[in-house]
Parts: sequence; structure tokens; C-alpha cells
Amino acid sequence: MREKIILVCTECLSRNYTTTKQKYGVKDRFEVVKFCPRCNKHTLHKESK
Repeated sequence: MREKIILVCTECLSRNYTTTKQKYGVKDRFEVVKFCPRCNKHTLHKESK
């Protein structure tokens, strides 16, 4: 079963996106570069707790 996660912009700390990831076998936090509508540019988004 996959786990739901929320992606947070590292610059403005807004919670923009939700996605899923595998529950087992992944130790690191998910990181991806996505467009932030609040910053109006592409920024690094990290998985929140």
C-alpha cells in the first residue's frame, strides 16, 4: 500500500502538492523540483512530516 505525502516548497514553505510513495524500502525524504504558484518559479519541494 502506498503512503500519501505532502510536498512543501523550500523557499516560501507553502504546501502545494500531494502525492504518494512506497511505504517500505525508502528511507530518504522525497525531493523534486516543481513549479510553486506562490513564488511564481520552479523550486525544490520536499516531503513534509
